[in-house]
Amino acid sequence: MRALLEDSAAILIDMQERLVPVMNQKEEVVKNSIQLITGLNILEVPIFVTRQYPKGLGDTIPEIKAALGEHQAYDKMSFSIHGDEEIKKALHESGKKNLFIFGMETHICVAQSIIDLQEIGYQTYLVSDCTTSRKESDHQVGLKRAAYEGSVITTKEAALFELLRVAQGDKFKQISKLIK
Repeated sequence: MRALLEDSAAILIDMQERLVPVMNQKEEVVKNSIQLITGLNILEVPIFVTRQYPKGLGDTIPEIKAALGEHQAYDKMSFSIHGDEEIKKALHESGKKNLFIFGMETHICVAQSIIDLQEIGYQTYLVSDCTTSRKESDHQVGLKRAAYEGSVITTKEAALFELLRVAQGDKFKQISKLIK
């Protein structure tokens, strides 16, 4: 069940202004997420971005927005991204079948999205070091639930090198420099 570059996209879930400050290991998760986003941009992997109830939780945090560059954010009220017709349509139209998922919170929006996406035939990859919850115990439960539902648990480095596949060329050099 290898993820091929041409069949892959990423989904960044709810890394928002009023949510990030209360998360466990927030600094590390934001740093890792910026590295992942930068690597995905190098590899030209499309990134879908969601915001849960932005009126209450605010916009995507500035440092993540800066790493993303030009992007569209999909606003949602449901915990699962699959509950929003606009993002559901965008994912379907992308034609991608492998989805690298990261963001907040592991045990709520991330897990519920994975459950729904797996159920309708996507292969999901949960990027564990770019995902968190308020409490570490909830994060761990979210990881276990995602694995139980069939999601592959991975890390930013493993994901980027899996998509890269070969240790040669300009993109390899850029990714290697980014990870070091």
